[in-house]
Amino acid sequence: MGKDSIKKKTKKIKQTASDLIDRAKTYRPFDRWRTAPIKEESRKQVLSTHYFDVDLVSLEAENIGHFARYVLRENDGDTVAVLAITDDGRIPLVEQYRIPNHSWTLELPAGHAVKKNERALDVARRKLRDEAGYEAESFDQFVRFVNTPSFSTQHTVVYRATGLKEVERTMIGPESPVSNVRLVPVQEAYEMVLNGTIVDAKSVIAIQHEHIKMLEEGLI
Repeated sequence: MGKDSIKKKTKKIKQTASDLIDRAKTYRPFDRWRTAPIKEESRKQVLSTHYFDVDLVSLEAENIGHFARYVLRENDGDTVAVLAITDDGRIPLVEQYRIPNHSWTLELPAGHAVKKNERALDVARRKLRDEAGYEAESFDQFVRFVNTPSFSTQHTVVYRATGLKEVERTMIGPESPVSNVRLVPVQEAYEMVLNGTIVDAKSVIAIQHEHIKMLEEGLI
């Protein structure tokens, strides 16, 4: 191989490497894991419950010195929700009374693991059956998000379930002794998000995602 050929190949390799580096730099335009601007000094658990614990965290920042924050830590893995779609294109939404906000909500069936070894998919199957009264042939995870990053570690994962079959529901809790399930078409559910009827965050995110998917597929 001549010198000119070697030079050309070397130049091409360098250009390829340069392109890859540039792509790596722009692949993630926002770096979530860059160096923190504060330093954690200590952490003390001040409350422990089945679903979450609360820590008092002491921190230090260059501009103000010492300060403290309360942090809620979710236990037993992610919160799990299910966007189920019936064969005729309707979403089962569960009526639930929510004590902290003193109001009823329409929500996707959702919950947490009740055993340490219960997987997210197992939770999805259980909550769809117990709360909505359905079993599904197929479950596909399509989104995972942080609920309230300012004070909590809680993450929610949402599955899309299809191939539904009706089964017997169970009582979902003392705060909602009579909890109806409404079967709502996707377009109508989307309109309920827009007009403020559906306000539960996981349900809002999942319904908007499904609406966009149907628009892209030309189904609505």
